[in-house]
Amino acid sequence: MNSINKKLNSMGLIIPDLVPPIAAYIPAKKVGNLVFTAGQLPMVNGELISKGLLGQDVEIDEAHKAARICTLNALAAIKGVIGDLDRIKQIVRVVGYVASVPTFTQQPAVVNGASELLLEIFGENGKHARSAVGMAVLPLNSSVEIELTVEVE
Repeated sequence: MNSINKKLNSMGLIIPDLVPPIAAYIPAKKVGNLVFTAGQLPMVNGELISKGLLGQDVEIDEAHKAARICTLNALAAIKGVIGDLDRIKQIVRVVGYVASVPTFTQQPAVVNGASELLLEIFGENGKHARSAVGMAVLPLNSSVEIELTVEVE
């Protein structure tokens, strides 16, 4: 078993099956030594597990957990392109979109779900640049969407 899978197992996590695209795009694309993912929603077994707006329908804790699921789905998309997550040299960038009411300002707390998970999995190589952006609405009424850029061997 490779080291990333061992780390995930020790955390009680698994990389899920690849979430199929809901429109005309691919889940991830490798360009040179970078892999870019499409935005990943908090889908579990084909079901969106967190819907609505932060500051109205969804609490920060729920969306924080949803961001973790989005991140696992993004790792699945990367694995679909490179085959083995041990080929990831470092996490370069995380972009998190948070569906929220205009007065909600805690988008970074939500996207921390993704950032913290990547740091737990990849350690020093998990440190990354990041944006946490508030949105009026996300696809399928999702509360959060995460995309990753990683450097690979």
